[in-house]
Amino acid sequence: MKPKTEYFAGALTTLTLFAGSLGATGLRNRPTQESGKADRQVIATQNKFYCNSKALTAEERAHHKRLGDKLIRARKALVETEKGYEFQFSPSDVTLAELADWVTAESKCCPFFDFHIDLENQRKLICLRLTGEQGIKQFIREEFMLP
Repeated sequence: MKPKTEYFAGALTTLTLFAGSLGATGLRNRPTQESGKADRQVIATQNKFYCNSKALTAEERAHHKRLGDKLIRARKALVETEKGYEFQFSPSDVTLAELADWVTAESKCCPFFDFHIDLENQRKLICLRLTGEQGIKQFIREEFMLP
């Protein structure tokens, strides 16, 4: 498994957001025989989050990585929300079209994310929120190596 860092330099480690995989991946943590029932339930929930490595062509993947690298460098803030994370950008550094382009590609390989793009503060702030089903925050933190 290659880290998603190679894929889009983190997906939002594309936005130092993210890191994941070029191959279909699950989380690295697997239950051991000593794991309790609660641990097994969390792992089972998290296993539904994996990336489809065949969703993008090599050319699309390269373009997605370039955009991801740009988003990582340009991110102004990371905000944890109740249901996920919000990545904030200045419109002078990232265009709405670039962010939408990244989201379009990311949604092909990681369809379990819910994407929300907002233009706020009288067009002075572009925000990308990633949310999803229960367990998505832990997946984002682990796969995208967030602090």
